[in-house]
Amino acid sequence: MESTVKTDSKGRKKVLNACTEPCAIEKGMRLIGGKWKGSIIYHLKDEPVRFNDLTRMLGGASKKMVDQRLKELEQEGMVLRKVISDRPVAVTYELTMFGQSALSILEQLRIWSESHQIN
Repeated sequence: MESTVKTDSKGRKKVLNACTEPCAIEKGMRLIGGKWKGSIIYHLKDEPVRFNDLTRMLGGASKKMVDQRLKELEQEGMVLRKVISDRPVAVTYELTMFGQSALSILEQLRIWSESHQIN
């Protein structure tokens, strides 16, 4: 339901149908809008990637930050963690079908950002 603002005869404004919980856009932004989350999803778009390689791809993100965001994305069902070796420990990360469903949104965001030269 869409919110509307109505003005009464005395010029006072009242909101009808105000949001009582986060809207769909806010819920979506919570999933992919966290620092580095969109970039992580984007870098996993083609194939599984090992942790250290992903950290290198992200450049400015610390290993701790990448680990934290990967855990969040895994809990949200967007990323799958696979152990490929126990000794030494080696894992890869890949997108789930749910994670892949965000790629078109991120691609549109990338295009929009580049076309408006957003810094």
